[in-house]
Amino acid sequence: MSELLKGKVAAVTGAASGIGLECARTFAAEGAKVVLIDRAKERLDALCAEIGPNALPLVVDLLEPSQVSGMLSGILDAAGGLDIFHANAGAYVGGEVSAGNPDDWDRMLNLNINAAFRSVHAVLPHMIAQKSGDVMFTSSVAGFVPVVWEPVYTASKFAVQAFVHTLRRQVIKHGIRVGAVAPGPVVTALLDDWPKAKMEEALAAGSLMQPKEVADAVLFMLSRPRNVTIRDLVILPTSVDI
Repeated sequence: MSELLKGKVAAVTGAASGIGLECARTFAAEGAKVVLIDRAKERLDALCAEIGPNALPLVVDLLEPSQVSGMLSGILDAAGGLDIFHANAGAYVGGEVSAGNPDDWDRMLNLNINAAFRSVHAVLPHMIAQKSGDVMFTSSVAGFVPVVWEPVYTASKFAVQAFVHTLRRQVIKHGIRVGAVAPGPVVTALLDDWPKAKMEEALAAGSLMQPKEVADAVLFMLSRPRNVTIRDLVILPTSVDI
């Protein structure tokens, strides 16, 4: 590895699996100290032991506002600083609106929107004070192109994109960059809700990406010179027609 993030401290939410885990692994391999944030304590401890001494666990339930509000102190206590904050945690619910469960929608919307926005709110004062930082969101191609089989999820990612575009303009004066990686379908636990036939079809057609491919895109965004911001990076499996 080229140690593109040497000397940096990163924190990643939803880091116990999927894209968050691969981003944490990639950041640590590139020289960063990484705080893995999730609510699964035992899994976090095991993963940090596997990744190595640059990986530090922080147990936070992102659906508990008080825990999110206190997250910054936990990051600083664990790692001694914060340069990169990756709001990655999210949930997925697809399907017909008429057959949907609004309680499931509420949980997804709370995690994809409210928890993401609250977590960034919690860490921004630190970045503003030090006059530098990177705020990264895991968004989705569904934040750009309305996807007919996932209308509520699509709405949540449109909200994320609106927040990214406006927040970036607010904090650029403080030396803070804001960007979003927007992948198409990725093989993660979020796709557990996909219909079985749809998953089998996608795998056979090669229309799913792996989390590491997303992590490499995030690393590209974060390692640009400070005078360059990659605000949105949409990455898709080549065979996806969107």
